[in-house]
Amino acid sequence: MRKTFLTLAALGLTSLPLAAHAALPVGAKAPLFKTKGAKAGKVMDFDLAAALKKGPVVLYFYPKAFTQGCTLEAHAFAEATPEFARLGATVVGMSADDLPTLQKFSTEECRDKFAVATASPAVVKGYDAAMNRPGVPDGVTARVSYVIAQSGKIVEVHSDPDYRDHVTLALEAVKALRKK
Repeated sequence: MRKTFLTLAALGLTSLPLAAHAALPVGAKAPLFKTKGAKAGKVMDFDLAAALKKGPVVLYFYPKAFTQGCTLEAHAFAEATPEFARLGATVVGMSADDLPTLQKFSTEECRDKFAVATASPAVVKGYDAAMNRPGVPDGVTARVSYVIAQSGKIVEVHSDPDYRDHVTLALEAVKALRKK
């Protein structure tokens, strides 16, 4: 039990205040990648370049499926997914969880509304999304959200261990893209 609490604390999944994580800056070109993921429990391929051809992409990294903050964030994104879709945006959650975990998470916590995908070490590095905290295993991602315009440029970055503002800020950024 103590080890579980220490791991959760290290992941920033308790109420302890933590410093914000460094992330790619607004205006940077989003690194393109392909990976496996799941939506509604079904395995799928995700290709960022192909998704961007359809519209902006909200790429949000979260530390670990089925932890309190990540579950609450997934519920919030699921609730907002129809509005993102109305604005032409695709939402994709990214973590280092394995595919079977993502399949289950996509159904139970993402409520079949949006895809979650595997963040490989190369993707985590490319998006500067590693948690990099003492006691946190390698490969765990920080909580950071990117809104990527169809041009491939990052237009919004929100890096905060608290999940609560990620959806709101991403939605505001997507709405701002529509006004341009």
